[in-house]
Amino acid sequence: MTFVNVGTLGSVTGKRDLLVEILTRRSADLESAGCLLYEVGVSDDQPDTVFVAELWTSAAAHGRSLQLDSVQAAIAEARPLLSGDMGGFRFEVVGSPLRD
Repeated sequence: MTFVNVGTLGSVTGKRDLLVEILTRRSADLESAGCLLYEVGVSDDQPDTVFVAELWTSAAAHGRSLQLDSVQAAIAEARPLLSGDMGGFRFEVVGSPLRD
């Protein structure tokens, strides 16, 4: 069963694009850790917010990914760009009309 983590990250004013740059760097580590999808987005309606949607093979795979050196380095680099305003939700996928 797959696992979804969807969230918002508030950025320091004027630093959103730099945060997006960090979050969208190519990462083979995420794929090998079980990440099936990692999409980053922005909206003109919320200029200091970054939206992230993640699909993982499991919640455990997501948890393990947070221990990867490359992920820890990206978190450390991004931390000063964050305002502290965060939100989101997580859930186990129970089905889809796109696959059996």
